[in-house]
Amino acid sequence: MAKTEIRTAKLRTPPGVFSQATVVGATGRLLFISGMTARRADGTIAGVGDMREQTRQVCENLKAAAEAAGGSLDDICRLDVYVRNMEEFAAIHEVRAEYFAPPLPASTMVEVTKLAAPEYLIEINAIAVLDASP
Repeated sequence: MAKTEIRTAKLRTPPGVFSQATVVGATGRLLFISGMTARRADGTIAGVGDMREQTRQVCENLKAAAEAAGGSLDDICRLDVYVRNMEEFAAIHEVRAEYFAPPLPASTMVEVTKLAAPEYLIEINAIAVLDASP
């Protein structure tokens, strides 16, 4: 899947691990990944109280979902990030940089008052474009 990061001097350079915009070829399969939290496959929650560890588990969950569909994190072109504390922006992007390489996905991050469980600090959903054949 061909993905191209768009940058223009008419927009501010993103301060984190994301693109101003991303262009993706329209051939292929769309993968919509539901909001992933820090819940592990065994049902436990990783990193209670620790944004870095929760972000790491969320990225691992995104990776597992993409791989189950025949793709990888490189196929993700869009992320929506919901956080309980925007002050954790730098920590979140520090971990995201371990998982996402250029061309980076377009992304939005918003602070919310609650997530599905009180232990969750972050939730991320994603859109990926995969090769046409499964």
